[in-house]
Amino acid sequence: MKILVVDDEQDVQSLFEQRFRKELKSGEFSFVFAFSGEQALEVMENIRHEAVLILSDINMPGMSGLELLSRIKQHYHQPPPVVMMITAYGDADNYNQAKQLGADDFLTKPIDFGTLKEKLKTIQL
Repeated sequence: MKILVVDDEQDVQSLFEQRFRKELKSGEFSFVFAFSGEQALEVMENIRHEAVLILSDINMPGMSGLELLSRIKQHYHQPPPVVMMITAYGDADNYNQAKQLGADDFLTKPIDFGTLKEKLKTIQL
């Protein structure tokens, strides 16, 4: 499964690579990283929509994760990617807005990687 991780904190790449070392080695998951909403849209175009799952931070400078979510849901229909929103702020407003825009799931930081792995394994593609 190809996963696009979108977060303005660049250390997220090494964190995901450490936490998913076994899955990366086996080929179960592969990751592509974007460090802004704008870069994520470029990546989606360049990989020809190979990402079937997107993990996106909500609070980023420039294009927010919610705006990115809206654009992805408007432009990528066949097949639609699964989008999980990630934020340090687990408030009801962000949750409700993300769900209204079509988010498939909502996670809070710090990410519980055990829970995330379980969620990823249950996704039907």
